[in-house]
Amino acid sequence: MAEQGNIIDPRPTPRAGGRGRVALLLILAALAGAIAGGLASNAFGQAPMPWHDQPFMGGPFDPAQVDRHVERVIKHLAVEADATPDQQTKLVAIAKGAVNDLLPLREKLRANRGQALDLFAAGNVDRTAIERLRSDQLALMETASKRISAALGDAAEVLNAEQRRTLVDRVSHFGAWWHWHHG
Repeated sequence: MAEQGNIIDPRPTPRAGGRGRVALLLILAALAGAIAGGLASNAFGQAPMPWHDQPFMGGPFDPAQVDRHVERVIKHLAVEADATPDQQTKLVAIAKGAVNDLLPLREKLRANRGQALDLFAAGNVDRTAIERLRSDQLALMETASKRISAALGDAAEVLNAEQRRTLVDRVSHFGAWWHWHHG
């Protein structure tokens, strides 16, 4: 019979700094959400929500309106984190740059959606074309993911650790509302 002191625990021990990584990932997700919010909506203020008057990805965005929306969202988050005016300026520039890089991908996704519908409705099933379209979609999503990750990393470098923790605390409440509202 083995002594209990000699038993090796098969569970890995938690690494130091894991909480910081979680906080960084939550901040990155929150900023990605802010960027996605700028991309996903084209009606702001008191106007009806975009899905009320047209389908998702329905029409072109007004670049000036998108810039205003991104600036408003990022400044709101920056105020929550008690960011300095210099930090706010940097965060707005990072977010606008990312959105401007991501908007063309949206147009490509729209075109691919139309192509997918055409392939589905075609008389003959063209598996090669379907696979090519799938590969194209994955490449677009990889490009978007890399750009969002770069922007989030840049934003994380602008804010200090306490500001990032504050944002994590603030945006962690968004999840419950989102799941309830979009059930």
